[in-house]
Amino acid sequence: MEPDEQGFCEANGISLYYETYGQGRPLVLVHGGGSSFRFDYRELAVRLRDRYRLIGIDLQNHGRSGHRQEPETFEQDARDVIAVVEKLGVAKASFMGFSNGGNTVMQIAHLSPAIAEKLIVASSFYKREGMADGFFEGMNLATIDFMPQVLKENFLSLNPDESALMNMFEKDSRRMIGFRDWDKSVLRQIKAPVLFIAGDRDVMKPGHVAEMCREVPGARLMILPAGHGNYMMADESGHTDQALIDFTAAQICRFLDARQPFT
Repeated sequence: MEPDEQGFCEANGISLYYETYGQGRPLVLVHGGGSSFRFDYRELAVRLRDRYRLIGIDLQNHGRSGHRQEPETFEQDARDVIAVVEKLGVAKASFMGFSNGGNTVMQIAHLSPAIAEKLIVASSFYKREGMADGFFEGMNLATIDFMPQVLKENFLSLNPDESALMNMFEKDSRRMIGFRDWDKSVLRQIKAPVLFIAGDRDVMKPGHVAEMCREVPGARLMILPAGHGNYMMADESGHTDQALIDFTAAQICRFLDARQPFT
């Protein structure tokens, strides 16, 4: 999968890596914690690049992008993505975020509503109680040895610096451990149409994702027979359900292309 354009943008004090694919209306793809754009969106990018101008960004401390020593916040990630998009000359775009990337795109719509045309929020949350039972207790005990090997290998293939890998792990872990519930106003003030996606065996409870959907005016919800993200990428065993990902991609296109409210 070769990008049409790739490079680095200097934004908010660090260098952020990006890639673009295809032509048409812009769709910005934001990856999850511990990951990178290509790792999370490899399958969807192949399916969507002929319909949209895809813009994939590696967030701070991830992939090929620069690192910060201060704590990560979703608000800072949102400002970083907005800065890259604006430097690429895009005034308005749709945004898709997976896992922590979903939190980031919700903050984009909250902080800069004029830039957000539509949002796809995949496997995300806004309150601690929305995560699977025991999730935060497990985070308190987690060390880098618990990080999936495939994510470690992905990081080191892009940035062969063990200290940078540890920085990413520590920053991601501390953000999750210290996460505080968002006020409902963050969701209720989103003006863009939103499609929420989750798996029925996801890391966040499907009921919580349904609650989020109810808080955003006019939002829609799609619960798929899947775990955390394997409706858009390979599962933890490396198996890729091509038919399920085809379905997800088709529904994303249906949502993005709808001129009237999505029904």
